[in-house]
Amino acid sequence: MMWTIRQRSEFGRLAAIRHGRGVPVLLLHGVGLRAEAWNAQLDGLGDQCAMVAPDMPGHGESAAFVRAPVLSDYTDRIAAALSEPVIAVGHSMGGMIALDLAARYPQHVRGVVAVNAVYRRSAEAASAVMARAAALDGASVPEPAVPLRRWFGAALTEEAEACGAWLRGVDAAGYQAAYKVFAAGDAPPDDVMARLGCPALFMTGADDPNSTPDMSAAMAALTPGGRAHVVEGAAHMLPMTHPADLNRALHGFIDEVSDAGN
Repeated sequence: MMWTIRQRSEFGRLAAIRHGRGVPVLLLHGVGLRAEAWNAQLDGLGDQCAMVAPDMPGHGESAAFVRAPVLSDYTDRIAAALSEPVIAVGHSMGGMIALDLAARYPQHVRGVVAVNAVYRRSAEAASAVMARAAALDGASVPEPAVPLRRWFGAALTEEAEACGAWLRGVDAAGYQAAYKVFAAGDAPPDDVMARLGCPALFMTGADDPNSTPDMSAAMAALTPGGRAHVVEGAAHMLPMTHPADLNRALHGFIDEVSDAGN
């Protein structure tokens, strides 16, 4: 089984997997997961990139915040650990953090990739995600069968099994804190998106009902030099279900950003 626990090292106040050599790339996972969610990218891009994949606070081996956080708290903790500019790649809530990092710490970001990110949820979608956040008590985590089916379909793949194990084992308080931030969060304001000074790629799955192709297209249209890429037959877990598609896109984007900086 490929979804094994990988060795961590310190990344500021976070624990992180480091792998590969080359262009510095930061990989930010989504709520309830851990750095191993990027296994296929760590293994597939290691000959091109020096990657660091931190565990989000309250996830994996990273300590939770001592008070209720807001999105900027996650971003600030990442920014404090960076020693050189990176290409920031974020999935789901990690995409929110990556975009916030690019907007507020432009000196740290050479390019940004938001994977299965959200932009201006519909009233129905916003109500549903806020209801899920309100149901969390911080003492236990809900059975993940429903989100796993939404993300992976009916097939019991090793990726789905890994996500199920991570969701069942995540720190309940850390999960609650992150999910509340995710539920209340969105892309940066439109005027901020319009001022992003680095290349930006927005990717999602054609079948993702919550991070829709229209969202990616709207963010790309706002962002100077932005582009959208939709993967057919994919839903919300692109890094795990469609790694070849994501890795090809990342390879191309990283090459372009690197060439532009030379």
